[in-house]
Amino acid sequence: MPKNSKVAKRELDEDVTESVKDLLSNEDMNDNQFKKSALYVDDSQTDKDVDIEEGSDTEDERPAWNNKLQYILAQVGFSVGLGNVWRFPYLCQKNGGGAYLVPYLILLLIIGIPLFFLELAVGQRIRRGSIGVWNYISPRLGGIGFSSCIVCFFVALYYNVIIGWSLFYFSKSFQHPLPWDQCPLEKNGTQTFVVPECEKSSATTYFWYREALDISDSISESGGLNWKMTVCLFIAWFMVCLAMIKGIQSSGKVMYFSSLFPYVVLICFLVRGLLLKGSWDGIRYMFTPKLEIMLDPQVWRGAATQVFFALGLGFGGVIAFSSYNKRNNNCHFDAVLVSLINFFTSILATLVVFAVLGFKANIINEKCIARNADRILDMLKAEVISHDLIPHHINLSDVSATDYHQMYNIIKEVKEEEFLKLGLDSCQLEDELNQAAQGTGLAFIAFTEAMTHFPASPFWSVMFFLMLVNLGLGSMFGTIEGILTPLVDTFKVRKEILTIGCCLLAFCIGLLFVQRSGNYFVTMFDDYSATLPLLIVVILENVAVAWVYGTDKFMEDLNDMLGFTPFRYYYYTWKYFSPLILIALFIASIVQLGLSPPGYYAWISELGGEKFLTFPTWGLTLCISLIILAVLPVPVVFVIRYFNLIDDGSNSLASVSYKKGRILKENSNLEEDDASLLHSKTPSAMPSPVVGNSIYRKQNGSPTPEAGTAPNGRYGIGYLMADMPESDL
Repeated sequence: MPKNSKVAKRELDEDVTESVKDLLSNEDMNDNQFKKSALYVDDSQTDKDVDIEEGSDTEDERPAWNNKLQYILAQVGFSVGLGNVWRFPYLCQKNGGGAYLVPYLILLLIIGIPLFFLELAVGQRIRRGSIGVWNYISPRLGGIGFSSCIVCFFVALYYNVIIGWSLFYFSKSFQHPLPWDQCPLEKNGTQTFVVPECEKSSATTYFWYREALDISDSISESGGLNWKMTVCLFIAWFMVCLAMIKGIQSSGKVMYFSSLFPYVVLICFLVRGLLLKGSWDGIRYMFTPKLEIMLDPQVWRGAATQVFFALGLGFGGVIAFSSYNKRNNNCHFDAVLVSLINFFTSILATLVVFAVLGFKANIINEKCIARNADRILDMLKAEVISHDLIPHHINLSDVSATDYHQMYNIIKEVKEEEFLKLGLDSCQLEDELNQAAQGTGLAFIAFTEAMTHFPASPFWSVMFFLMLVNLGLGSMFGTIEGILTPLVDTFKVRKEILTIGCCLLAFCIGLLFVQRSGNYFVTMFDDYSATLPLLIVVILENVAVAWVYGTDKFMEDLNDMLGFTPFRYYYYTWKYFSPLILIALFIASIVQLGLSPPGYYAWISELGGEKFLTFPTWGLTLCISLIILAVLPVPVVFVIRYFNLIDDGSNSLASVSYKKGRILKENSNLEEDDASLLHSKTPSAMPSPVVGNSIYRKQNGSPTPEAGTAPNGRYGIGYLMADMPESDL
């Protein structure tokens, strides 16, 4: 707690066993000016945490995980998402193959695990959502929690749209052949021909842009709602609402399936993929290190960004999930375990993706060789090239890759001047593997095309898109929990009502993403609504704990909570290394944003391909507004708290709250501002409350009770309740 704060909260570790009714019955009736209450303290219970709200005589237990496995699966489900399947393999391929794993692991150790541990620890210790946690640590930085909620909401809006897309493909996978296997045909009178848009692209590309999205040519052309995707979006939000309506009691049970099923699918895909022709070519290409690329700063920036987003830092979901743990849970072990599971899941997904893409590249390469062998045969018949150029052992009716490359090199060397006119392709496997695909391009185009060549392709398609749905839902549960838990803790609203309201509001706003131009808005939100705001949030989280609250204090709190002091390594990473790296990443992201023209790739139906377009003026305004709106709560709350613009009644001596087996008293004594909100002592180590410590206040001139006894003669804690009606308690 900072010294300039007006209010210090002292947290005692005893459980409240008397109800409010009992407190009222113990009032000292001889004192007409003051109402005193006493709390009987029982040291026998320390595990149960109970919230007693002002004005309520009921005790509401905070939900808790049924077991440790359920909690770990929830954290794994939140951190392991779609990015592990379609973002990490792309970055690994683009940034030096196996060499990319070196900077990724280094940054995982420097910023990933320490910051993940930090969020787990503060959530578990304070047992509140992101708003409550950062209000407790530093009220002036309370806006961090609100910013987290806003970013979570922005991400949830478009993330659930991707789940809707996966549901659409899942529903279309129960047919053979798959609907994206071949281009559709059109009839014009007596003639039948392939749809031109599909002929210019490919069957899977056409199905994605035309059949699934029915996309418009630009973001300015709304085109109306795509009703197929609208229904899928509604189903996606209905699933999320159903799983989250009872909080972790309902979502925790869903986690057993949604978190484990993707691993079953990935392992099945890996086994099947390794049995496919050409799969080892893809894996070999993937992990061939290009060490020279490691010197490129962009590689390190990409690795840092992936580490940052892979663990879900700054969203509030990590804090929300850990807040339902017992305070003595070993969150350090949890942080290391979940981080390593996340990393090895990314490796597993990369193996699967490149085994399948290696198979796909092999098929395309074989078609390229067959096509060009026919072209060479035609040139031999037309005597454009001499038969002497073709080695005698090569059979042009069945040309292998080695034979073709031998012919290609001979013809290129002999016909050097005329070679370009011959129109022969090199048909190199590496060229096909170099065509990097990420995001929706990987999942809905490249991977779907590869699956059309699988035996029993509908089965694998069903499994793949069901896996995407489960990966998306696992991340959505954490994202929505990052919204609901802070709001429920702060505003004391019923979680069921808030969940339904949040999902309905998100669905209505999400209609923006299921227009024919909706894919362009998904790109906009993905690029601008999360990256910079989340970086700011995590930087402030790090600074709040390490510099405002104090790293030394925090290490003491961890020792008290875990029973051991974490490695000194964490002290230096939290205080020095992590803030510096995060600030450098923030600056690099701003520079990258400034150098990259603000725009998107639009699908042009006439060209059968993509074209880069810049955002219109209103689009740029919306991009900037998303960033400002996400970070606005931070300065607003700071100004309000700094200048005390809103009187929240926190300086009232009568303000008493009962929190989860502890008593939180609003104290106006500024000398006690150094008291740690996180650091508390065990009941046996806590000094007994005595008169004169601002715990019990008496009227001037009234008799002084004995030290250690409450006004009603019982050992307890008395609170001044001057001029307050009984109902206010």
